Amino acid sequence: MSPDRHARTMLPIPDLPKPGLTTYDAKDPDTSYPQIEPLLPPEGAPNVLIVLIDDTGFGASSAFGGPCYTPNAEKLAAAGLSYNRFHTTALCAPTRAAMLSGRNHHSVGMGSITETATSAPGNSSLKPNTKAPVAMTLKLNGYSTAQFGKCHEVPVWQSSPMGPFDAWPSGGGGFETFYGFIGGENNQWDPSLYEGTTPVEPPATPEEGYHLTEDLADHAVNWIRTQKALMPERPFFVYFAPGATHAPHHVPQEWADKYKGTFADGWDAQREKTFAKQKELGIIPADAELTPRHTEIPAWDDMPAELKPVLEREMEVYAGFLEHTDHHVGRVIDAIEDLGVLANTLIYYILGDNGASAEGTLNGAFNEMANFNGMAALETPEFMLSKIDELGTPTSYNHYAVGWAWAMDTPFQWTKQVASHWGGTRNGTIVSWPKGISEKGGQRSQFTHVIDVAPTILEAAGLPEPTMVNGVQQSPMEGTSMLYTFDQPDKPERHDLQYFEMFGNRGLYYKGWSAVTKHRTPWVMLGGTLPAFDDDVWELYDGSTDYSQAHNLAEENPALLAKLQRLWLIEATKYNVLPIDDRGVERANPEIAGRPTLIRGNTQLLYAGMGRLSENSVVSIKNKSFSVTAEIEVREGGAEGVIIAQGGRFGGWSLYLKNGAAKFVYNVLGIQEFATVADAPVPGGKHQVRMEFAYDGGGLGKGGDVALYYDGSAVGSGRVGATQAMIFSADETTDVGYESGTAVSPEYTAAGSRFTGKINWVQIDLGDDDHDHLIDPEERMRIIMARQ
Repeated sequence: MSPDRHARTMLPIPDLPKPGLTTYDAKDPDTSYPQIEPLLPPEGAPNVLIVLIDDTGFGASSAFGGPCYTPNAEKLAAAGLSYNRFHTTALCAPTRAAMLSGRNHHSVGMGSITETATSAPGNSSLKPNTKAPVAMTLKLNGYSTAQFGKCHEVPVWQSSPMGPFDAWPSGGGGFETFYGFIGGENNQWDPSLYEGTTPVEPPATPEEGYHLTEDLADHAVNWIRTQKALMPERPFFVYFAPGATHAPHHVPQEWADKYKGTFADGWDAQREKTFAKQKELGIIPADAELTPRHTEIPAWDDMPAELKPVLEREMEVYAGFLEHTDHHVGRVIDAIEDLGVLANTLIYYILGDNGASAEGTLNGAFNEMANFNGMAALETPEFMLSKIDELGTPTSYNHYAVGWAWAMDTPFQWTKQVASHWGGTRNGTIVSWPKGISEKGGQRSQFTHVIDVAPTILEAAGLPEPTMVNGVQQSPMEGTSMLYTFDQPDKPERHDLQYFEMFGNRGLYYKGWSAVTKHRTPWVMLGGTLPAFDDDVWELYDGSTDYSQAHNLAEENPALLAKLQRLWLIEATKYNVLPIDDRGVERANPEIAGRPTLIRGNTQLLYAGMGRLSENSVVSIKNKSFSVTAEIEVREGGAEGVIIAQGGRFGGWSLYLKNGAAKFVYNVLGIQEFATVADAPVPGGKHQVRMEFAYDGGGLGKGGDVALYYDGSAVGSGRVGATQAMIFSADETTDVGYESGTAVSPEYTAAGSRFTGKINWVQIDLGDDDHDHLIDPEERMRIIMARQ
């Protein structure tokens, strides 16, 4: 192997011209220049594929003893290694930020999800430029790079179509190609997609067979084939991150129907079945114990009999969703194999960016946004039963019950968000690299963490950690390469110290021991009383003899527990964990959280054609009075369509013209709809159409009165009985003159919602102190100047 000619610690690699003879005439026989050579990584550097599945617990996949059939994960495990002590951060965006940087999540500002970012350095959602992502390092060393699927690392005030794009995958993220979505979740049937930084529409409809996971796999397969056809000498780095199996659990019915009757015994029985299978497969040690159910999680036998068919169907849909996802992951791996490059492709198949999600309430949800708005009570058992056949379909936005999440984390305690216990942080992981791993079907039990992935990739590629990237000196990676485990199953673990923290749930691993304390319950989104941090009760577990954290040794060994608690505090100080922040949904309010916002003041001007504006890109009208005024031009014969819409089928509001008349619809969670209609069409010509909403006050999510005006004259009134207090949607957007995604009102499909007249401008105003119901040009100009 020839020595590497590049000094790769400074990126981009400096171009250093070689001195030599310069001739006057290019035809001179002494004219000679070295051949131009493309930048490539060191010889033998592998292709890299990272597959990161969303919200999948340790005990879900059949590859780790679970009930959800994942044949491609099993096949990959049989050809490579399974890691049964691999850990994540307990939440999606933090895990992703940590994995892609090789640093702890608080070190890169991602102490929680972007939607709850604060101004504290560890929770700001801003990655320091001293911690370049591994994709950037690989790209600047000659790799082709591409990401397909979910990106949840963009600060919310940078998530509009205007950016800035520093944190976007194809901006500062190091990926030359990106096709996917920005945010925590997406409608699998009708997603909000980006190609690079450009909004694009799905290539087909649900009725035509569209599903997001299949679309992402199509794009990944096509990109890999094209890359190898055009640049066979250049290795690739592909990050495949489907939105599955995060809620909403959307899957073609035939995949869910495969599991009919499978879960009739309930979650307690399923835990026992999975535990037995894990023992049979050797996934967990023979002496491991099944941890008991906590009292906060109801027993299956205590659930209402009339609800059990719904609960069964929730799990059938989820199982079908995971199997469907594994099928399309298999398509990506098969494409690599068909190209003849699988032998030198390092694959990480990580089954979950955290434990299974317990954010779906004790009964599950037809629309998971109900719980995020403190309105889960609307989804009564009778309502859920009426929707049983719709679960998983385009008319649902569903999630399964807490008990199923607990079962999918077998044999551990707790779930997603609980960064203390292994149920929140331990995820089954498979690594394959035929050229670099000789053992087939092996198992590794060294403690490993998601921050170990990036240094492993660099070591496998023969690349150093850069000391300088784009002119900025870099801080060292905080992870430990896993390469030493590939052919040394009994090698002592090198990553023997790791802190955990999420919303006050915290823990520490040190040389086999773990000290942990659960502070907050994941499914309690609003309300509830949290203890003071110093009043949290810590537990102590010996991982050398107690794989599942079944025996709390705090009383037997208080001195060791105190030592580990102190060590947690040291690590927390080192990595920006402090101050601990246990606030939940209230941090969605930027004023409370202290993060920047695109919106200044109480007024926002929008123009026709603006769209794909995330909820954080639009002035918040929740829990307050507001008005919407639009200057439109109506042609002879009238006008139709959406003037402005926020949200979609599962929650939002819209002002539009129907049969020429103004109509305001407020859609509460897709469960209740409140409509106010003008008593006459808008006349031809230029007019102002105005909607005023007078909030009742007295708390969150209350109703209010609606009034409609044409050119200042009242034309209709109505009533909204309730509103959404915290969030309309995690994926639907605000659009002017049309509606993307799903439609707020069933009167319009999104595709047929485009306004047929002309919209000059739309203005949203907060408060109820405007009494003339008209906006003059001078007022608009004043607003524009004030925002500059």
